[in-house]
Amino acid sequence: MEQSNITEAEAKAFNGYFLVGFIGFTGVAIFAHFLAWMWRPWF
Repeated sequence: MEQSNITEAEAKAFNGYFLVGFIGFTGVAIFAHFLAWMWRPWF
């Protein structure tokens, strides 16, 4: 297996930031879909 140039602590920190960013982006997308649904329902 190939070795990485980052430590385990750095990897865990990156994972935490990535997870927070992904959840935030998903929340904004859900909110935008809700607003679009209130404006013009598509079903």
